[in-house]
Amino acid sequence: MNLPKLLDEVVASLTGLCHFEIVVVDDGSSDNTYSTCEDWGKSHSDILLTIVKHQRSVGQSTALLSAVNQAQGKWIVTMDGDGQNDPADIPALLEAAAQQQQSHFCIAGFRHNRQDTEWKRFQSRFANAIRQAVLKDGVKDTGCGLKLIPRETYLALPYFDHMHRFLPALIRRLGGEVAVVPVNHRGRWGGTSKYNALNRAWVGLVDMMGVVWLSRRARNPLIEKISQSGANE
Repeated sequence: MNLPKLLDEVVASLTGLCHFEIVVVDDGSSDNTYSTCEDWGKSHSDILLTIVKHQRSVGQSTALLSAVNQAQGKWIVTMDGDGQNDPADIPALLEAAAQQQQSHFCIAGFRHNRQDTEWKRFQSRFANAIRQAVLKDGVKDTGCGLKLIPRETYLALPYFDHMHRFLPALIRRLGGEVAVVPVNHRGRWGGTSKYNALNRAWVGLVDMMGVVWLSRRARNPLIEKISQSGANE
């Protein structure tokens, strides 16, 4: 089980740096994720831990939305549970976020030294090149699970299955900024990926066209001023 070690790393990277909470989503797994995290939480009673268990698997985008809905903090850091994202990179995301002037933004991780097979890296480069040519979201590696997004921003995004692949483009649709931070990438600690070349290509193409449609119809008004009068009873 990867999670106890990963949770320990999250705590080590953030303790003394900021107040934080951890939200884990068990997306209908059969590997005792929920009970394992419960046991970890009992032995780390000083850490605010929320565990959400879905009755059945509903996919990564829906699992992320469940986590965001349960979170209480101002900023959300998303990451995968397979150990490939390194929690030691979270402080760099926080530092980049602190420099943002916009209310809506995304700090996206860029895996500069990927620990994947050459075939998987080729698929990723090809998909990212097409996505960048069509959406122009300014991100070379949208598949990196390590991102920081304000909770308010995340909840303002249009929800659809697989939306997690297009978070930077959807945030630009709101008029937000996107910044990229190089992050570490590690080999998978366990389990296997549910994605392959076929399902990535077909679903990704359909969803990308949907994001293009949404982006072209976005309207972000620039409010000149607001006037209020009277008192609330």
